[in-house]
Amino acid sequence: MKQKKVPLRKCVASQEMMPKKELIRVVRTPEGEVLIDLTGKKSGRGAYICGKLECFKLAQKNKALDRALKCQVSSEIYAQLARDFASVEEQFLAAKDSEDNE
Repeated sequence: MKQKKVPLRKCVASQEMMPKKELIRVVRTPEGEVLIDLTGKKSGRGAYICGKLECFKLAQKNKALDRALKCQVSSEIYAQLARDFASVEEQFLAAKDSEDNE
């Protein structure tokens, strides 16, 4: 049986290629709103970050999200994303562990 191809994406902070399911997607919607997309299906321009808080902080420091999303991401949005990222990180890691157990 042929192996299924695993889609790879690059983390904007660490520049590391990883399977798409191991990364968290941050999306800029057509309305200009920046938010976290756990499903990976929201429309708009997306950027991927590792599921680690250190990677998010590095992306904020280097303005990697600004470049990847091709828009200016304000400090208020970064603060909101940091709060969301902390709560999402636990859900993301739990979902990843459950997939590994299967």
